Amino acid sequence: MTEPEVTEVLVPPTLSVVESIGDLAEGRAWLDSLPGLIAELRDGWSLRLGAPWTGGSCSWVAPAELPDGRPAVLKISWPHPEMMGEAAALRVWQGHGTVALYAHDGVRHALLLERADPGTTLGDSDSLPAEERLLVAARLLHRLWSAPVADAGGFDLLSHVTARWAGLVEQRMARLRPGFDPGLVAHGIRLLRELPTTASRRVLVHGDINPGNILAARREPWLVIDPKPMYGDPGYDPWKLVEQIDDPFRHPDPAAVLRRRFALFGEVTGEDPARLAAWATARRVEDSLWWVSRGNPPSHRAMAEAAVLASVAGL
Repeated sequence: MTEPEVTEVLVPPTLSVVESIGDLAEGRAWLDSLPGLIAELRDGWSLRLGAPWTGGSCSWVAPAELPDGRPAVLKISWPHPEMMGEAAALRVWQGHGTVALYAHDGVRHALLLERADPGTTLGDSDSLPAEERLLVAARLLHRLWSAPVADAGGFDLLSHVTARWAGLVEQRMARLRPGFDPGLVAHGIRLLRELPTTASRRVLVHGDINPGNILAARREPWLVIDPKPMYGDPGYDPWKLVEQIDDPFRHPDPAAVLRRRFALFGEVTGEDPARLAAWATARRVEDSLWWVSRGNPPSHRAMAEAAVLASVAGL
């Protein structure tokens, strides 16, 4: 396959990554280099490549076949801080609950990964009740958190990341004046600073575990993909699963649903359910201010949901 054919077939303008970073100067430069990167990696690893998958806002991802016929996935990431620890995290987990890492090219920011087949996401597995899917996720998280980390210095500290977020929340609240409850926002800021420093243990957290990042597979029933790893309080991880497996706030009694879900995670992982709810409160407050900072109208519904989470946490 010649490079022009790679450009036409494998980097169509409809890819999410083209749309999401094409307006950035550094994004355009990376996209211009992408066809050459694909060709170099294809030839260097002797891969047969299929058409890329359309998802992925910061990476190019396509099915691949190894020289021995094994199915794989080629992932080439646009360089940005959140993706830098992915290969190291997959090495820590060694395929126990995650896809296996076959090869890593740090210069080209490329990963050659095990392909999860059939690859149905946990979020799309509607035949399983919501709480059964959460149980699947909780067991996977427990395994990931249990992995020994020989060199935590290779990962961002969660406490540093959330302290920075706390400062941004304060700045955005003062500058944008979105009309949010100042007491609730103050709770969120305090939690972002305090929760990481009061954790009873530190683990390698996935950082972005949600129902779309857990795939049905054959080697194990479910495998986790796409970590954005940090080292710190495990209580950070569960919120997106609790929120996205189905919307707890559409149930008649959201607080009761949330209590059951946080309790389920507590039973499986040994984490305090109230602490998990406190992390969810902090993350919902931070996300609400981030949303406004992107030029969107304030979401008072989101802040009302943060208030429910705070009540579940006993704040």
